[in-house]
Amino acid sequence: MELMGETAELTVGERTVRLTNPDKVYFPERGFTKLDLARYYLAVGEGIVRALRDRPTMLERYPDGVEGESFFQKRAPKNLPDWIPTGRISFPSGRYADEICPTEPAAVVWGANLGCLTFHPWPVRRQDTDHPDELRIDLDPQPGTDYRDAVRVAGELRPVLEELGLRGWPKTSGGRGLHVFVPIEPVWTFTQVRRAAIAIARELERRAPRRITTAWWKEERGEKVFVDYNQTARDRTIASAYSVRPWPHAPVSAPLRWEEVPDARPRDFDLASMPVRFREAGDVHADMDREPCRLEAALELADRDEREHGLGDLPYPPEHPKMKGEPKRVQPSRAKK
Repeated sequence: MELMGETAELTVGERTVRLTNPDKVYFPERGFTKLDLARYYLAVGEGIVRALRDRPTMLERYPDGVEGESFFQKRAPKNLPDWIPTGRISFPSGRYADEICPTEPAAVVWGANLGCLTFHPWPVRRQDTDHPDELRIDLDPQPGTDYRDAVRVAGELRPVLEELGLRGWPKTSGGRGLHVFVPIEPVWTFTQVRRAAIAIARELERRAPRRITTAWWKEERGEKVFVDYNQTARDRTIASAYSVRPWPHAPVSAPLRWEEVPDARPRDFDLASMPVRFREAGDVHADMDREPCRLEAALELADRDEREHGLGDLPYPPEHPKMKGEPKRVQPSRAKK
């Protein structure tokens, strides 16, 4: 690294990435600076590139640190280096955007210079942006529940996935929840992948209805863990593995082995501790893409739910166009009025 007044230059592989204002404090509570952020992404570069490689990626930017204003940048900025590729994705509205598709650690460090804390990759690769290669399950504890409840649900999710011929890879969200990603063959549409996610969520809910819910409307969820099936809808993204999250203590989204899930704590993994773990254990999800799964059994479960129980589609997110077969998007309490 070379310091030059108000800038620093980091050598990242064969690239030199310039950091402006490297001493700017991004996390006042911990004293972490922009340079600390860049060095963090350098330390876990192999892991986060595995999570982002060739994926259209939205940047969650905090140019003045976690206590300042923030925004999501979907479109690649005009000053994008020519060595960072882009991928064109289409939104449900019909509009499109060219988003960055990181292929090397230097692209992630370049994003850190823009104040990007969290990277939000699509579940597709730039070569085929209409067929997801990941089914993502978001276990979201509702008020009255916490991370331990999400851990318990993850323990129940694992056998459900295995019964359907699926292998999940768990990680902390960096907050109170857990994410489980299932690598899949990229042959199904977003609608089909979402349908499979709904079937998995409903099976979980059937097995533990007092603790798990698929209710889209918050007023109906109660003190349960919500299985957010809409994270598989087009234009919904989840923070990548190794992404730093915008909270005062600088937590990160940490990939876990299944045997680690019961004892792991979200606060165990942050800007300071994750490089140590990565140096000792490497990327515990390194093999994730080597065994893509197929969704036939999950889609068959969805067919059975519809045929035998009359369970069809569930509401989409509010900004999503109305879909064929989707129930009314009316809050239940308002519908009664």
